[in-house]
Amino acid sequence: MRLAVRDMERAGVDLVTDGEQRRESYFNQLANALDGVDHARPGTALNRLGRPTPVPRIVGPIRRARPVCLDDARFLRSVTDRPIKVTVPGPFTLAQLAEDEHYRDPARLAMAYAEAVNAELRDLEPHVDVLQLDEPYLQAQPDRARAYAIPAIDRALAGLAKPTCVHLCFGYAFTHARTGTAKPTGYSFLPELERCAARQVSIEAAQPKLALAALDALPSKTIVLGVLDLGDPAPETPDVVARRLEAALARVPAARLVAAPDCGMKYLARDVAFAKLRALAAGARLVGGR
Repeated sequence: MRLAVRDMERAGVDLVTDGEQRRESYFNQLANALDGVDHARPGTALNRLGRPTPVPRIVGPIRRARPVCLDDARFLRSVTDRPIKVTVPGPFTLAQLAEDEHYRDPARLAMAYAEAVNAELRDLEPHVDVLQLDEPYLQAQPDRARAYAIPAIDRALAGLAKPTCVHLCFGYAFTHARTGTAKPTGYSFLPELERCAARQVSIEAAQPKLALAALDALPSKTIVLGVLDLGDPAPETPDVVARRLEAALARVPAARLVAAPDCGMKYLARDVAFAKLRALAAGARLVGGR
């Protein structure tokens, strides 16, 4: 975690994380720390590619008995003087990655997860500057998302004063490359987030070559825009990053635009990730100086 923070600082990143070295996966750390889960016998659900994957099996009421990420957030706060962000899995995605033998109603399950996530975020809030929900399954399951995702997200974010963000994506570039699947070029669930309580929406744009007209559907949100293609092992140049940001600035004012990687940098070598982050920061400075 210290190495990840130092790399982000050296690269010039303004809002840093702990590199999420604490997490086995983006959802397991929190999901498996909650009451109501049978740890002896996992369940099964379909992943984004329609393949069976082990998931928590829900056999009782979902409750958060203790803080899960609090010690990690405190540690992150202690090793940097820059603003920090902590991410946790969102309630809709958690509900998709579970085998439910208790609620037997996906909307009720998502709302139960929302209560647990909200308790976690309230404990984290005094120590961080931005709180983010990772919600990739909004894109993967858009019809279900339209039915009950926004109320669950709003419940998870209820009562928070610090800036909040929802991240949705098309999945890791590495996974798509390994399975031979291409990322879509547009989101199947995005305008709906204009109605949610989060102040910010984080999306991929670089690798999928997203048509930036999609940003018009989020007129009140700060856009955390992915401008690093994490499927390309060659680091971007600052000029490439600047051009991607300038294209977004044709539709979003600078006050509502944040430059970011497309998604997680989990599968990149450390030197490649560092070079891409350095280009991210330098490209943003170029745009700010023009």
